Amino acid sequence: MEFRFLGRSGLKISEITYGNWLTHGSQVENDVAKDCVQAALDAGISSFDTADVYANGAAESVLGEALAGERRESIEIFTKVYWPTGPKGHNDSGLSRKHMMESIDASLRRLRTDYVDLYQAHRYDTETPLEETMQAFADIVRAGKALYVGVSEWTGEQIRAGHELARQLGIQLVSNQPQYSMLWRVIEGEVVPTSKELGVSQIVFSPIGQGVLTGKYRPGQPPPAGSRATDEKGGANFIRRFMDDAVLSRVAELVPIAREVGLSQAQLAVAWVLQNDNVAAAIIGASRPEQVHENVKAAGVVIPPELLVKIDEALGDVPERDPGKTAANAPRRRPG
Repeated sequence: MEFRFLGRSGLKISEITYGNWLTHGSQVENDVAKDCVQAALDAGISSFDTADVYANGAAESVLGEALAGERRESIEIFTKVYWPTGPKGHNDSGLSRKHMMESIDASLRRLRTDYVDLYQAHRYDTETPLEETMQAFADIVRAGKALYVGVSEWTGEQIRAGHELARQLGIQLVSNQPQYSMLWRVIEGEVVPTSKELGVSQIVFSPIGQGVLTGKYRPGQPPPAGSRATDEKGGANFIRRFMDDAVLSRVAELVPIAREVGLSQAQLAVAWVLQNDNVAAAIIGASRPEQVHENVKAAGVVIPPELLVKIDEALGDVPERDPGKTAANAPRRRPG
């Protein structure tokens, strides 16, 4: 396993980070989830990402139980706040001081820890003053409940404003967690340049394009039984944008490129996002321990420049690059 600094901080995290979105507490039985976490630990993964909204708190609880007994100083735990939790009352979402202060305490209880290494704003809250949000973050850090602050799916402009307020308050905004893959490159135009300037890293999710970049989905064929594209609990909604024969045909052209570097298509996809020097980590999920063992083989891989060019040529105009998609996909009002 390789380790990278998170932003301009002194914190190092594993460049392959284990995440439990759409799995723990919902798709995967608890004993299998624990096996996946153990597989991650055995593979040298030290960083674990979750959120209070995942399975309405159950994902945090499963992760906390799975990590119980591990030396706390040897692992990094990330969680997030914003989306509705609990009974979804009028103050059960957003980045108000009330919701954040209550949410961090609830997350710590579920995770069985006194602090998280990184506390992230899961989206930008248009209905709460940014000053209120960042002051709450600062107070959480000073209370010792979080060591560093991050955000998720914020625009370049929002990251800049949050970073400046964090600086004024004497805390570090060190990361952004966006979707990023060969097929979804919307952060490259504005978010990444802004982040590089400010010393903010990306911790990216869905590096395998919701599974599309594994090559399991074939043009003109129904999705395999049991795959994410058939999951009506929520997984199918996230993958739908890529389930197009034009996209799948282009993805199939990556097969010989993966072979050139001795990787599976999934490993190539994870290694590809790690070629971006603003990316500190790629988050992988798993429904089986074997998936963890396979995906960690992308750690430390260097893809030659000529093959990066071949990847671009193979995918053509299929990847989404519009930087406006970050703002367009953000909620206009707090969900209730």
